[in-house]
Amino acid sequence: MPLQTPPLRGIHAERGAKFTEFGGWDMPVEFDSIQTEHRAVREAAGVFDVSHMGQIHVTGPDAATLMQRLTTNDVSRLAVGDAQYAAITDEEGAIVDDTVVYRLPDEGGEPTYLFVPNAGTDEATHERWIGYRNDLDLEATVDNRTDEYAMFALQGPDAAALLADVAEGSPTDLGRFEATSVTVDGVECWTARTGYTGEDGFELVVPWAEAETVWSRLECQPCGLGARDTLRIEAGLLLAGQEFDLESNPRNPYEAGIGFAVALDTEFVGRDALAAANEDGVEERLVGFRLIDRGVPRHGYDVTNTEDRVIGTVTSGTMSPTLEQPIGLGYVPVEYAEPGTTLRVVVRGQSKKARVETTPFIDTV
Repeated sequence: MPLQTPPLRGIHAERGAKFTEFGGWDMPVEFDSIQTEHRAVREAAGVFDVSHMGQIHVTGPDAATLMQRLTTNDVSRLAVGDAQYAAITDEEGAIVDDTVVYRLPDEGGEPTYLFVPNAGTDEATHERWIGYRNDLDLEATVDNRTDEYAMFALQGPDAAALLADVAEGSPTDLGRFEATSVTVDGVECWTARTGYTGEDGFELVVPWAEAETVWSRLECQPCGLGARDTLRIEAGLLLAGQEFDLESNPRNPYEAGIGFAVALDTEFVGRDALAAANEDGVEERLVGFRLIDRGVPRHGYDVTNTEDRVIGTVTSGTMSPTLEQPIGLGYVPVEYAEPGTTLRVVVRGQSKKARVETTPFIDTV
């Protein structure tokens, strides 16, 4: 099956980007270097093409009920222009996906939402929403608009000033997890003060056909998925398929450290299982760690205790460009999860000393 391509694939190639397959998409992984792009976001600004992320639009009299049923956070708290992070869970409380839900302006007097599933999951997520809508006999229209919109993430301490210079509207008045419509060079963009880097920034949903117009005005360092990964690891953020995977690594939100996105006073798929997990506690938790010895932790490496007994697995790891130290994430039994606990990570067959750290590893907004 051919890979899906973002609308600016040719523009990125002309700029010299290197590409990789991710979630069924052919996406830029690097423009100049991961170090250069990472540093730009931490010190100034960088822009990412994240058009591989899904776009699901839900509207109608029962749109709020459907969203409440299928996401773990409390959708009723969202006023127009608000956004919230949430998980999508199965009946056992395992994370199917994580997402950001936006409350759009009403359409036809009915509540309207846009939510963003991870790359390659938009079709399955759309089918899930349609199936539950039909089973529950709800009145809501659910559209998969992934192929209608590009999405750009403008991130870094200079992002607000840069966007203010090119946008008509008031994006810099937005608080975290707030959104509004702004115009860039005549193109209307749904713009949220959200991101995946630990820095201040904005994510812009742009009509597919107008993607080049908006991208060309965001004049800063273009960044690929490589820097996006190092940035999000430093910020301690989850990556679908690594920190959770329904088939190979099923985890609930409490294990994954996103219990803050679970509203147990609402009715959603998996609620009863998560209420029990919250009451009983979990046996393992996702932790951050820093290698003390030389080496770089990578996904899949064994985590052991000081007696070399395997107790977990690295889910994500990198040499932190900001800290210039090797860091990672992984699940360990709760008795090993306290910051300061000594662990070991098996790197290419050699046991390396590590220490549990509080995440995020860096100061974040």
